[in-house]
Amino acid sequence: MILCDIGNTNATFCIDGKISRVSIDKFNTKSSEQVYFINVNENLKHKLANAKNFTDLEPFFTLDTVYEGLGVDRIAACYGINDGVIVDAGSAITVDIMSNGMHLGGYILPGIAAQLKLYAQISPRLNIALNSQIKLNELPQKTRDAVSYGIIKPIVCVLSNIVKSKNIYFTGGDGEFLSKFFDNCVYDKMLIFRSMQRLITNKGIK
Repeated sequence: MILCDIGNTNATFCIDGKISRVSIDKFNTKSSEQVYFINVNENLKHKLANAKNFTDLEPFFTLDTVYEGLGVDRIAACYGINDGVIVDAGSAITVDIMSNGMHLGGYILPGIAAQLKLYAQISPRLNIALNSQIKLNELPQKTRDAVSYGIIKPIVCVLSNIVKSKNIYFTGGDGEFLSKFFDNCVYDKMLIFRSMQRLITNKGIK
């Protein structure tokens, strides 16, 4: 079985528990095996609708929420969590709160890579790599640290304000990095794929 999570930048595949990624411009729908997918990329919807051996899981997902326009990627991330805060840190950072199986709401922040690109547009001197070892309890003394602090500190503060005593679940490409700033947390790169697998099994999807 092949599972595929299609985003705006990459398509991520899970095959026998192994994860791989391809950029959207290299993604194709040629497969001799059955592929179960979720997709948030509007440009690929028509192509996927006509793809042989590709099954869209979005119509099968249900989530108790009043949130309007919740993306299937966020629904899938929340599907297996009864209580806690779910953070999917990719091109954008999505934050969703679950309580007793109910989705209470959430918000979206720009992803780390997107923020770095924004700094580079402001000035060539700010076109720098993130310092992943940045210390948030120390005032930066050089530009690289100042930019890194300016990106990471607000993300951590916003999350801390809503997490409080709740468990927090990180996934996505930057999820492992962000998780190091929190104690009560789990990093699970398989979170969405586990939800997809659970849905297929529970609903008997062929």
